[in-house]
Amino acid sequence: MGAFIPQKLLKDTCAAVRKAGEIILAHREKPKNIRYKGRIDLVTDTDIAVENALKETLSRILPGASFMAEETAGQTEPGNLTWIIDPLDGTTNFAHGLPMVAISTALWRETRVEMGIIYLPVLDEMFYATRGQGAYLNGRPISVSQTTDPEKALVATGFPYAVKENIRPVMENLENVLIRCQGVRRMGSAAVDLAYTASGRFDAFFEAMLHPWDVAAGWLLVLEAGGRVSQYDHAQDFNLKAKTILAANETLQKAVSGMLKNMP
Repeated sequence: MGAFIPQKLLKDTCAAVRKAGEIILAHREKPKNIRYKGRIDLVTDTDIAVENALKETLSRILPGASFMAEETAGQTEPGNLTWIIDPLDGTTNFAHGLPMVAISTALWRETRVEMGIIYLPVLDEMFYATRGQGAYLNGRPISVSQTTDPEKALVATGFPYAVKENIRPVMENLENVLIRCQGVRRMGSAAVDLAYTASGRFDAFFEAMLHPWDVAAGWLLVLEAGGRVSQYDHAQDFNLKAKTILAANETLQKAVSGMLKNMP
């Protein structure tokens, strides 16, 4: 399969994502109408507004493509041509005024992600990748960390919304990594974690029970930045239905994989 993403499509999509980011910036200091989808799972009017804006613009950019988006997920599997969107990854951060929030936009074609964009509007950081063309941050090429020694590795993770029901395996995996690595960070946004892993800021990232819109764009970013993405078992390739994700350079990934147990 040859190159699918023309530069104009990438440029137009980045512009659409940046424009949607202006909504997040405009809403940052305003009162937030917070609702709960679960015990600790938030949604705000900003999530909905960003998603609607993206859908409107992306429908014009690529007519005929379907959508898999967090707040209106009408489908659980992508079609032949599907935008996979998380309009505001890090909603809890946003609700508390923290800057680590991101828009994650991926374009899926047939069997794989062809384009991934993660934009951090508060920090004005645009990460993007297209299949076979490398990964970039604000126009500059990025690559995963070359750290291979776990004791020198800064590792990112996150906790599932169902953490109460899964506290034992979550804490066991956290402990195993924490005592063997340089440190562990929890940013509150899987999209940010994957973008930062792709750019070498984090040496590795692991998390369980994520959704396709959390990881689709970041998955491609890490691959195009020279990394590998698998399930906790490094021998199992990652896919959108996987319960776990582990991203790093290949050597470090195998080492971290040995510290993790699959979720029940």
